[in-house]
Amino acid sequence: MLTWIIGNMATIIISAVLLLVVAAVIISMVRGKRKGKSSCGCGCAGCAMNGACHPAKPET
Repeated sequence: MLTWIIGNMATIIISAVLLLVVAAVIISMVRGKRKGKSSCGCGCAGCAMNGACHPAKPET
């Protein structure tokens, strides 16, 4: 088993780094969505679906 790990160390390290990058992107997207940010980053002003994905908040 140890021989297999040593023989595939480069693949294991690259896979771990890619997994961390994908996890960071997903976490960033989730946090942005919770804050109400647009997925494209340009805002909703020029979007064809303006108002559909972020309904107006009721005024109190």
